[in-house]
Amino acid sequence: MNRQTALIVGVGPGLGAALVRRCLAQDMNVVAAARHASRLTGLASGDDVARLRLHDTDATSPQAVETLFGDCETTFGLPDLVVFNAGAFQQGSVADTDPAEFERCWRVGCLGGLLVGQAAARRMTVRGSGSIVFTGATASLRGGAGFVNLASPKFALRALAQSLAREAGPQGVHVAHVVIDGQIRSSRYEEPGQQRGPDALLEPDAIADAYLWLHGQHRSAWTFELDLRPWVERF
Repeated sequence: MNRQTALIVGVGPGLGAALVRRCLAQDMNVVAAARHASRLTGLASGDDVARLRLHDTDATSPQAVETLFGDCETTFGLPDLVVFNAGAFQQGSVADTDPAEFERCWRVGCLGGLLVGQAAARRMTVRGSGSIVFTGATASLRGGAGFVNLASPKFALRALAQSLAREAGPQGVHVAHVVIDGQIRSSRYEEPGQQRGPDALLEPDAIADAYLWLHGQHRSAWTFELDLRPWVERF
């Protein structure tokens, strides 16, 4: 049986790293992409190192995304699972938002999703199988005060995922959108002395398990949208 391949775009210290570890644990080959992926450390050890490739990628560049998929195919073959997990955010009110910053957040969070999604779909629909998973947020459904730079691309990314699911699903490709309703635990966001209740943060490994569950679903019962939140989160 051929080993499956996962391509994860937007790998950082939280969910992206957890997805890499979980996919490696499932005996998958993994391509981990980020703007500075070559700086990432500790994602694999022992025999797993041979099944991991780090790829510096600007997800807002059509050429860079095509190069990423081409290198993945050359190294491991056509990906079976593609995850778009990239995003950018600068907090600020609508009145004070810098248009250039707004455009940057949209390019990373939405245009990048288009480029990665279409590159994956073009290849997977020919084969007639594969999974494409987009990472959403509470901001995918609700534009909060101060969060216009996050909500605008996340709203658009959800619409993109809906359109792609309706187009690629009948051709055998499972497209899913995951709403992450809460903050993900990561060393990047943990502040010294910060007090939090039990399970107040989403555990990245638990989220990654949900992504792999989506990938493993039988096509007779596919999930399009899945929302994940801590049990103490109000909604």
